[in-house]
Amino acid sequence: MNDLSAFPITRKWPARHPDRLQLYSLPTPNGVKVSILLEELGLPYEPHRVSFDSQDQLSPEFRSLNPNNKIPAILDPDGPGGQPLALFESGAILLYLADKTGRFIPSNAVGRWQAIQWLMFQMSGIGPMFGQVGYFHKFAGKDYEDKRPRDRYVAESKRLLAVLEQQLSGHDWLLGKDYGIADIATFPWVRNLIGFYGAGELVGIEAYPQVLRALASFVARPAVQRGLLIPAAPA
Repeated sequence: MNDLSAFPITRKWPARHPDRLQLYSLPTPNGVKVSILLEELGLPYEPHRVSFDSQDQLSPEFRSLNPNNKIPAILDPDGPGGQPLALFESGAILLYLADKTGRFIPSNAVGRWQAIQWLMFQMSGIGPMFGQVGYFHKFAGKDYEDKRPRDRYVAESKRLLAVLEQQLSGHDWLLGKDYGIADIATFPWVRNLIGFYGAGELVGIEAYPQVLRALASFVARPAVQRGLLIPAAPA
């Protein structure tokens, strides 16, 4: 049996199946990137819900795995060399799992780097900017009388959507005909922007038909539908 007892996080979230990859997450745009990829891959894993309501992400156990106290994080009992590997940052986890399995990332060098560039585009642009729109449109920032901060992030989000629209024109997915980790990273954020944040009209989402077409294809995938609900809410 795999021994994960050296990792303090297992004291707060005991592993019932220590031979499986352990996922510590919540169904946010960043969190579901990993659960979706795991569902697409069919890898056995054990999800653990990190509740923001009880500030689990600030607990010493969680911070022992991710000092940046953000979800998601993983603990793979079968990491490189057969040794356990703890990993945080959703983009790094996607790359690790794609490399581990040889799936959802091109095997040739050119394609691999193209996938990485679009993954970095999401990590550095799409996520932070869409998140700021959500803050200023849905959460505490919506009460600010000065709308210039909101409008700045709306304008940048529109620019980023236009980049996606151009890339998806004539392409099924961001890298062409093949679906991969760049799409898995990007479309949960697009879905969140126009769904949970309710900012579709604000950013003029109808002006980006290729983005909407690809989003619909993404959400229709069975693995995506499952991954969007993981970790499940308490009964």
